[in-house]
Amino acid sequence: YHPDKQEADVPAGEVEERVQRFIEVDQAWKILGNEETKKEYDLQQRADNLTKDWPVHEQIYLEDMSWNEDEQVYTLSCRCGGNYSVFKSEIKDVSVVCCDTCSLVIEILR
Repeated sequence: YHPDKQEADVPAGEVEERVQRFIEVDQAWKILGNEETKKEYDLQQRADNLTKDWPVHEQIYLEDMSWNEDEQVYTLSCRCGGNYSVFKSEIKDVSVVCCDTCSLVIEILR
C-alpha cells in the first residue's frame, strides 16, 4: 500500500484507497509505537470492550470509594465480596472498572 510502490496500471480509485490505507497504518504505528500513547489506547479499548461486553452495574463517584493512602488506591466492595480498585496513577485514564472476583462493572463518575 506504500504510495511510492504503486504500479503504473492501477485505477485512480484504487490508488486513493491504497493511499488512505497507508495513512491509517501510519497513524496506527505512531500510536502503538509509543509507550505512552499505546497505554492510553489500550486503556480506552479496554473501557470500550468492558461496556460492550458487560453492562455497567452501577455508577459511582470517585469520592464515594475508600482511599488507601499507603497503596495509593481507591477501592469499593462489590456485592460478591470482591473489590473494584483504581490506582491513583490510573484515575484520569479509567472510566470503567471490573470487579476482581466477578464480572460486574462500575462506571467512575467525575
